[in-house]
Amino acid sequence: MTASAHVIDGIARNDFLVIGRVGMDLSPQPAGVRTEDAAEMTVAMGGSSANIAAGIVKLGGKAALVTCVSDDSIGRYCLNQLDAYGIDRKSVRSVGGEFRNSLAVYETRVDDHQSVIYRNGAADFQMSRADVEAVDYPAYGALITAGTVFAAEPSRDAAFHAFDLARKAGLPIIFDVDYRPYSWPSPQEAADVLSRAGALSDVIVGNDEEFGFMAGGIDKGLAHARKLAETAATIVVYKMGDKGAITFAGGEETRTGIFPVTALKPTGAGDSFMAGLMASLADGFALHESVLRGSACAAIVVGKPGCAPAMPDRSELDTFLADHAGPRERERKPDAHSTL
Repeated sequence: MTASAHVIDGIARNDFLVIGRVGMDLSPQPAGVRTEDAAEMTVAMGGSSANIAAGIVKLGGKAALVTCVSDDSIGRYCLNQLDAYGIDRKSVRSVGGEFRNSLAVYETRVDDHQSVIYRNGAADFQMSRADVEAVDYPAYGALITAGTVFAAEPSRDAAFHAFDLARKAGLPIIFDVDYRPYSWPSPQEAADVLSRAGALSDVIVGNDEEFGFMAGGIDKGLAHARKLAETAATIVVYKMGDKGAITFAGGEETRTGIFPVTALKPTGAGDSFMAGLMASLADGFALHESVLRGSACAAIVVGKPGCAPAMPDRSELDTFLADHAGPRERERKPDAHSTL
């Protein structure tokens, strides 16, 4: 079996082990209101990994989450939400003391958008080796995680240990770089650790700033993504915001455009892209089409309030694709020496 076949076959099982945080999102209401002017807020499940898991389940797949939540009403809210979305939470542990779930307050608007993230004493960073060793890895097809799990100990050590255990069990590793500066002690430490995680991954998804960050400059990001595809990963997706994405796989580079929509907010797009990409590959779509479907999921989420609640199901995704053929008109294969 080739490396590529190993990765695709694992994803095709459509049963994902997702490592990383679940939290609570608060958004001022109605849409467009600034946080400082808010009289009401809506509450929803948040956290990158939990959002990805929710997106996969809504698109017909299975997902289990590995993380820690606070042993309080907020942590119990998160557990209830995981149940409501159909995400397996048997590997989610409650921790006491002063540890707290992450909380995100973000506005449903694009212009002058404000997001405030509370991560002091974060409960998810208490994930330990014992937590990941208790997982039955052969029960799943692939492991997915986002970069935040590596930002602090003991979560960092546990996540790398999970990589080792997943590799031994034959699971491909899917890594969303997801660099959040506020979670890290220093940019240099983040660059070193995220680069290490990338070198161990079979599928890497990140934006131009994240690849540039790992490479030491945004102008070096594309070359770094290309090098990872040549030396480590089977698939690398280099996202460029409204300029689309470049996918590196099998020695080829393919550029894909975006689906133009009127966005309500900028949040949730990356999580939805990952969910759509994985679910589409699992459903048997070719890589190029799967990237398009991931982009469509991202477009749907930024056009609706919330993150996890905005994730599309299969019917909504298919309807959106039938009504929006936009990026297919702008796709092209970049020259090997492109500076995109």
